[in-house]
Amino acid sequence: MSHPLPPIEIRLLRLAHGEDLPLPRYATEHAAGMDVVAAETVTLEPGDRLAIATGFAMAIPEGYEVQVRPRSGLALKHGVTCLNTPGTIDADYRGELKIILANLGDQPFHVARGERIAQLVPAPVQRATFAEVSALDETARGTGGFGSTGR
Repeated sequence: MSHPLPPIEIRLLRLAHGEDLPLPRYATEHAAGMDVVAAETVTLEPGDRLAIATGFAMAIPEGYEVQVRPRSGLALKHGVTCLNTPGTIDADYRGELKIILANLGDQPFHVARGERIAQLVPAPVQRATFAEVSALDETARGTGGFGSTGR
């Protein structure tokens, strides 16, 4: 089956400590995110957060970002998630991609080099400008804040 949008090309620079690791890739035909693996072995104690090396840097095309998202299996089984989710990798960043993992579980979590730790989702970026006004239009919700629509 063909996808409705053609893929974008993201240039990837493999770093020395990532030489033998798999590149980010889709696990299934309809996967939205590409799995990315750790380039180091670390242990996250309960409550810890670490920026884990991936062993590569990218050149994302102008007008796009790459979002970093957690893997649902790690979250459910171990309480391990990505902080700053979804994280944004900007098109002008050229440093090594690091994944900020946090252990919200109650047991140490061991990350083995080569283990899948996150997903990458390329996305177009819509730029915006702000126009300062003296009043906003009325809506049914109005100024109702957190949880106001569930009543």
